[in-house]
Amino acid sequence: MKSIILVGYMCAGKTTVGKALAERLGLRFYDLDWYIETRFCKRVPQIFAEQGEAHFRKIERSMLHEVAEFEDIVLSCGGGTPCFFDNMDYMNAVGHTFYLRASAATLLSHLSMSRGERPLLKDKTSEELAAYVETQLAARAPFYERAQHIVDIDVLDEAEKIDRIATQISGLVEAHEK
Repeated sequence: MKSIILVGYMCAGKTTVGKALAERLGLRFYDLDWYIETRFCKRVPQIFAEQGEAHFRKIERSMLHEVAEFEDIVLSCGGGTPCFFDNMDYMNAVGHTFYLRASAATLLSHLSMSRGERPLLKDKTSEELAAYVETQLAARAPFYERAQHIVDIDVLDEAEKIDRIATQISGLVEAHEK
Protein backbone atom coordinates (compact mmCIF):
# COMPACT_ATOMS: atom_id res chain seq x y z
CA MET A 1 0.00 0.00 0.00
CA LYS A 2 1.16 3.52 -0.78
CA SER A 3 1.91 5.82 2.11
CA ILE A 4 -1.00 7.78 3.56
CA ILE A 5 0.18 11.34 4.06
CA LEU A 6 -1.69 13.89 6.17
CA VAL A 7 -1.14 17.60 5.60
CA GLY A 8 -2.68 20.71 7.09
CA TYR A 9 -1.96 23.61 9.37
CA MET A 10 -0.25 23.08 12.72
CA CYS A 11 -2.60 21.65 15.33
CA ALA A 12 -5.17 20.59 12.72
CA GLY A 13 -5.07 17.11 14.23
CA LYS A 14 -2.71 15.36 11.83
CA THR A 15 -0.86 13.43 14.54
CA THR A 16 -4.01 12.60 16.51
CA VAL A 17 -5.90 11.41 13.43
CA GLY A 18 -2.79 9.76 12.00
CA LYS A 19 -2.29 7.57 15.06
CA ALA A 20 -5.96 6.51 15.04
CA LEU A 21 -5.84 5.85 11.30
CA ALA A 22 -2.64 3.78 11.55
CA GLU A 23 -4.16 1.70 14.32
CA ARG A 24 -7.39 1.18 12.38
CA LEU A 25 -5.50 0.03 9.26
CA GLY A 26 -2.73 -1.89 11.03
CA LEU A 27 -0.04 0.42 9.67
CA ARG A 28 2.97 2.11 11.25
CA PHE A 29 2.63 5.77 12.17
CA TYR A 30 5.30 8.41 11.63
CA ASP A 31 5.23 12.09 12.53
CA LEU A 32 7.74 13.89 10.31
CA ASP A 33 8.81 16.34 13.03
CA TRP A 34 9.38 13.49 15.49
CA TYR A 35 11.33 11.59 12.83
CA ILE A 36 13.56 14.62 12.24
CA GLU A 37 14.12 15.03 15.98
CA THR A 38 15.11 11.38 16.31
CA ARG A 39 17.49 11.44 13.34
CA PHE A 40 19.15 14.73 14.33
CA CYS A 41 18.99 14.29 18.13
CA LYS A 42 17.55 17.80 18.40
CA ARG A 43 14.08 19.21 18.87
CA VAL A 44 12.61 21.12 15.94
CA PRO A 45 12.56 24.42 17.91
CA GLN A 46 16.28 23.90 18.62
CA ILE A 47 17.03 23.39 14.91
CA PHE A 48 15.05 26.56 14.11
CA ALA A 49 16.90 28.54 16.80
CA GLU A 50 20.38 27.30 15.90
CA GLN A 51 20.20 27.09 12.11
CA GLY A 52 17.11 29.02 11.01
CA GLU A 53 13.98 28.08 9.12
CA ALA A 54 15.65 27.79 5.70
CA HIS A 55 18.05 25.12 6.96
CA PHE A 56 15.24 23.31 8.77
CA ARG A 57 13.18 23.21 5.56
CA LYS A 58 16.08 21.54 3.71
CA ILE A 59 16.32 18.90 6.45
CA GLU A 60 12.56 18.48 6.39
CA ARG A 61 12.56 17.90 2.61
CA SER A 62 15.30 15.31 2.85
CA MET A 63 13.58 13.46 5.71
CA LEU A 64 10.23 13.61 3.88
CA HIS A 65 11.82 11.82 0.92
CA GLU A 66 13.30 9.23 3.27
CA VAL A 67 10.13 8.46 5.25
CA ALA A 68 7.57 8.71 2.44
CA GLU A 69 9.32 5.85 0.66
CA PHE A 70 8.44 3.48 3.51
CA GLU A 71 5.55 1.14 2.74
CA ASP A 72 2.43 0.64 4.82
CA ILE A 73 2.70 3.84 6.84
CA VAL A 74 0.65 6.83 7.85
CA LEU A 75 2.75 10.01 7.83
CA SER A 76 1.81 13.25 9.55
CA CYS A 77 3.69 16.21 8.07
CA GLY A 78 4.52 19.53 9.68
CA GLY A 79 2.26 22.44 8.82
CA GLY A 80 4.82 24.02 6.50
CA THR A 81 6.01 20.85 4.77
CA PRO A 82 3.72 21.10 1.70
CA CYS A 83 4.63 24.76 1.16
CA PHE A 84 8.32 24.39 0.36
CA PHE A 85 10.29 23.04 -2.58
CA ASP A 86 8.35 20.44 -4.59
CA ASN A 87 7.13 18.71 -1.44
CA MET A 88 3.41 18.65 -2.30
CA ASP A 89 4.05 17.29 -5.80
CA TYR A 90 6.33 14.66 -4.33
CA MET A 91 3.80 13.61 -1.68
CA ASN A 92 1.06 13.32 -4.31
CA ALA A 93 3.34 11.12 -6.43
CA VAL A 94 4.28 8.65 -3.69
CA GLY A 95 1.22 8.49 -1.47
CA HIS A 96 -2.45 9.08 -0.79
CA THR A 97 -2.56 12.70 0.41
CA PHE A 98 -5.21 14.16 2.70
CA TYR A 99 -5.62 17.77 3.72
CA LEU A 100 -7.18 18.01 7.17
CA ARG A 101 -8.95 21.31 6.62
CA ALA A 102 -9.92 23.26 9.73
CA SER A 103 -11.18 26.77 10.31
CA ALA A 104 -8.97 29.32 12.03
CA ALA A 105 -11.27 29.08 15.07
CA THR A 106 -10.78 25.29 15.24
CA LEU A 107 -7.03 25.67 14.87
CA LEU A 108 -6.90 28.27 17.65
CA SER A 109 -8.90 25.91 19.88
CA HIS A 110 -6.45 23.08 19.15
CA LEU A 111 -3.48 25.39 19.73
CA SER A 112 -4.85 26.27 23.16
CA MET A 113 -5.01 22.52 23.97
CA SER A 114 -1.54 21.81 22.55
CA ARG A 115 1.36 21.25 24.90
CA GLY A 116 4.08 21.44 22.26
CA GLU A 117 6.40 24.36 21.67
CA ARG A 118 5.72 26.05 18.35
CA PRO A 119 8.74 28.05 17.17
CA LEU A 120 6.74 30.28 14.83
CA LEU A 121 4.17 31.19 17.51
CA LYS A 122 6.10 31.90 20.66
CA ASP A 123 5.78 35.36 22.20
CA LYS A 124 2.52 36.23 20.40
CA THR A 125 -0.47 37.71 22.24
CA SER A 126 -3.89 36.09 21.71
CA GLU A 127 -4.81 38.76 19.18
CA GLU A 128 -1.49 38.46 17.35
CA LEU A 129 -1.83 34.67 17.33
CA ALA A 130 -5.34 34.82 15.82
CA ALA A 131 -4.21 37.26 13.12
CA TYR A 132 -1.08 35.20 12.40
CA VAL A 133 -3.03 31.92 12.06
CA GLU A 134 -5.61 33.49 9.74
CA THR A 135 -2.95 35.11 7.53
CA GLN A 136 -0.71 32.06 7.38
CA LEU A 137 -3.61 29.66 6.81
CA ALA A 138 -4.74 31.78 3.85
CA ALA A 139 -1.20 31.71 2.41
CA ARG A 140 -0.77 27.96 2.92
CA ALA A 141 -4.24 26.80 1.86
CA PRO A 142 -3.38 26.73 -1.89
CA PHE A 143 -0.61 24.21 -1.15
CA TYR A 144 -2.77 22.11 1.16
CA GLU A 145 -5.64 22.10 -1.33
CA ARG A 146 -3.42 20.33 -3.85
CA ALA A 147 -3.79 17.17 -1.76
CA GLN A 148 -5.74 14.37 -3.44
CA HIS A 149 -8.46 14.50 -0.79
CA ILE A 150 -9.78 17.21 1.51
CA VAL A 151 -11.31 16.21 4.84
CA ASP A 152 -13.07 18.92 6.81
CA ILE A 153 -12.57 18.69 10.55
CA ASP A 154 -13.97 20.41 13.59
CA VAL A 155 -12.49 20.59 17.08
CA LEU A 156 -11.08 17.12 17.80
CA ASP A 157 -11.86 17.02 21.50
CA GLU A 158 -13.55 13.60 21.67
CA ALA A 159 -12.44 10.10 20.67
CA GLU A 160 -15.64 9.72 18.65
CA LYS A 161 -14.74 12.69 16.43
CA ILE A 162 -11.22 11.38 15.87
CA ASP A 163 -12.56 7.91 15.01
CA ARG A 164 -15.07 9.40 12.54
CA ILE A 165 -12.28 11.19 10.63
CA ALA A 166 -10.06 8.06 10.66
CA THR A 167 -12.99 6.01 9.33
CA GLN A 168 -13.65 8.55 6.57
CA ILE A 169 -10.00 8.55 5.47
CA SER A 170 -9.64 4.75 5.61
CA GLY A 171 -12.77 4.42 3.44
CA LEU A 172 -11.31 6.77 0.84
CA VAL A 173 -7.98 4.91 0.81
CA GLU A 174 -9.65 1.49 0.51
CA ALA A 175 -11.82 2.72 -2.37
CA HIS A 176 -8.77 4.12 -4.16
CA GLU A 177 -6.65 0.97 -3.61
CA LYS A 178 -9.23 -1.29 -5.33
